[in-house]
Amino acid sequence: MRILSVLLLTLLASGCTRWSLDHHLNAAYRAYNRDNCEQALLDLSQADRLSRSRPAVQPEISLLRGQCLERQKLYVDAARTYDFIIARYPRSEYAYRARARLDTLEQLGHLRGSTSAVAHPASL
Repeated sequence: MRILSVLLLTLLASGCTRWSLDHHLNAAYRAYNRDNCEQALLDLSQADRLSRSRPAVQPEISLLRGQCLERQKLYVDAARTYDFIIARYPRSEYAYRARARLDTLEQLGHLRGSTSAVAHPASL
């Protein structure tokens, strides 16, 4: 009886986590569609914490985060997020979409060639 109770509680907890993750991800998309990126980023942070049990959702979370950063005109941060997706999930649909976003940022002039910082010696 005790084993059955533990098994039932485990199943319920994993189901609640999945429901909560889906809830936060859907809320982030709704906020993004309303141009409320601050709320979308909060919901994405919640979804990110819950996504450890479902790592396949991480690139989707990261892509939406990058798009919010773009809307906030934080282009370098968005590019770093897209670079993360490409490096971590190179064969996913999201890596393809992240490459397209990077190309668009470059074409619009938001990224000047390389997105990495260049050090220059100080002149005396």
